Amino acid sequence: MTATAPGHAGPEVGKAPASPAASGGRSGTVRRSLFRALPVSPAVVLLLLFLAGPIVYCVVIAFTDLQLTGQAEESFVGFDNFTRAFKDEAFLNAVWLTLVFTVLSSLIGQNTLGLALASLMQRASKPVRTLTGGIVVTAWVLPEVVAGFLLYAFFKREGTLNAILDWLHLPSQNWLFTLPILAVSFANVWRGTAFSMLVYSAALNEIPKEVTEAAEVDGASGWRRMWHITLPMIRRSIGTNLMLNTLQTLSVFGLIWVMTRGGPSGRSQTLPLFMYEQAFQNSLIGYGTAVALLLLLIGSLFSVVYLRLLRTEV
Repeated sequence: MTATAPGHAGPEVGKAPASPAASGGRSGTVRRSLFRALPVSPAVVLLLLFLAGPIVYCVVIAFTDLQLTGQAEESFVGFDNFTRAFKDEAFLNAVWLTLVFTVLSSLIGQNTLGLALASLMQRASKPVRTLTGGIVVTAWVLPEVVAGFLLYAFFKREGTLNAILDWLHLPSQNWLFTLPILAVSFANVWRGTAFSMLVYSAALNEIPKEVTEAAEVDGASGWRRMWHITLPMIRRSIGTNLMLNTLQTLSVFGLIWVMTRGGPSGRSQTLPLFMYEQAFQNSLIGYGTAVALLLLLIGSLFSVVYLRLLRTEV
């Protein structure tokens, strides 16, 4: 019989038994986490079903030659649809026009005009603020198709703009034929500026009055106050507004379709219209879906840039 040396514990002595309280605490934490997640589970299920599901299905279709007519079954074609897109001059033209449309109507037009209106309305009287805000917001809440028809009536050959130019004895032209991308960009500015105005109005109201009053006492002009005080203090609102406006502008379809249908000769055909033409007019669902994924990629790149600009500096 072997004796155990004093001070030398057996292998079972060095192990402490699991604490019932610790095990109960871990299981309680898990139960609390599951209980907290229970209210949001229906929303998660709906997002997976109606958002993630269609996106995954579109990704699958983009790698096939699926067509609406004249095809018994689709087949896997790999990256052929994407390769075809980058070799297609009409696609490259649509990418260029999409960037022009986004920069003119969103980054420059809606953003700048919205900030200008918000700044002016802070100094205007209450009747002027009410009237201006009502007019701008009315253009925003109009359905896209209705707004497109109104701007079509404004820019067409026999429209309101040419009537005003004729009355002023200035040369008129068919704006939807000569400058279609500028016409639809102006239409998007007219319709979407209200959102930027509301965002910037809320941001400007958050600036402490003591800061601007101190700058006025120091003799800073309006432009210097705007550049050195106002813009830095609303930097995050500017970035958020630019991101939301850019994503919305990239997906504009009805406004351009009603005004020009992408014409003439594709001179106002942005990516949403090109995608629609390929998928539903030419019946090339696989190719059109690949174009849609490329549009999604462009929007994602814009979002990444804006999110990096909005990242809190350490």
